[in-house]
Amino acid sequence: MAGVTRADRCPGVLRPHVAQDGAVVRIRIPGGQTTGAAVGRLSGIAQQFGSGDLQLTSRASVQLRGLPDPVPVALIAAVRDAGFLPSDTHERVRNIVASPLTAVSGGLVDVRPLVAELDAGLRAEPRLASLPTRFLFVLDDGRGDVSAMSFDLGYRAVDRDHGWLLLGAADFGIPVAAADAARMLLDLAQEFLTASRRYGDVWHVRDLKSWTRSHFGVRRLTLRHETSDVPLGAIADAASVRVPLALLTPTQAATVEAYAAGRVVITPSRGLVLPGAAGRLPELVAAGLIDDATSPWSAISACVGAPSCEKSLIDTRAYAMTLAKSTYPLPRTHISGCERRCGAPAGDHHDLVAPAAASPLLAIGEHQ
Repeated sequence: MAGVTRADRCPGVLRPHVAQDGAVVRIRIPGGQTTGAAVGRLSGIAQQFGSGDLQLTSRASVQLRGLPDPVPVALIAAVRDAGFLPSDTHERVRNIVASPLTAVSGGLVDVRPLVAELDAGLRAEPRLASLPTRFLFVLDDGRGDVSAMSFDLGYRAVDRDHGWLLLGAADFGIPVAAADAARMLLDLAQEFLTASRRYGDVWHVRDLKSWTRSHFGVRRLTLRHETSDVPLGAIADAASVRVPLALLTPTQAATVEAYAAGRVVITPSRGLVLPGAAGRLPELVAAGLIDDATSPWSAISACVGAPSCEKSLIDTRAYAMTLAKSTYPLPRTHISGCERRCGAPAGDHHDLVAPAAASPLLAIGEHQ
């Protein structure tokens, strides 16, 4: 029986979300792969039209907040000119997360060419514009980081030429040649659309278990996983830093642009990796970025909170600032202004959630 269809409200550049602090646009960056110059251009757009900060997401994308409603045509043109809007029809479905350290350190293979091939194939198929905007592809270079996330379809390398197609989770996979991976992922995405038509409320592959298990060659897998959190500090020749509260300020963006040796990777843990910039960690830290895993800011995350969000009962940033002054080691902790827990990290963490009565913050406990 068909379900009740929910509105698919994930924002894009051409379809913003209007929050208490203004319009919000989300810019998809497949695989989190960008450049220092591009970060600088986005920061300039954010300063010209919005709050000035770049908000990093758990899918390695960027949000601009505090924008006018309606969003100015000049902003859309600026995002397009910067190379971040290659498709009007498919902009909200270009959700691709890849191993952040691929071609930097570790991993079995460089999955950046697969990111580009999958993104190009996704944009080339008109029907795939109908994918749910929360539908996520992950491309794991074999280390087992992003395949541990919640996703819809994925690829995990087992060597340079072979891997697993993952359906709905890392528990079920189909063996595939690396050269065929992008094409088969796109085919499976189209099959998902067909299978989901009989239901009105299916956004994820995991919701169609019988479809997942029915594919020829599908096997139950037992794969080793790592955390998707990227270590901080110097990694090979790269600088790895965390962005406090995932808000990259204009000063920080300018520093990234100045010291990035070309490529910049936005990570699902809301950080940045700058290949070739390990020697520039002091300058990045001086700008307010975090390279120390023992820093409280490496453990704290928060939703945008009041006054930016009308549903938030508290100023989450103020609570985060207070928590960061603690002299005690902090577990990974997420502060939420309401029980929706927006922006919560995917891994194990402690939730601090504002109760409905808006009384002192309530510790909910561990989340797994």
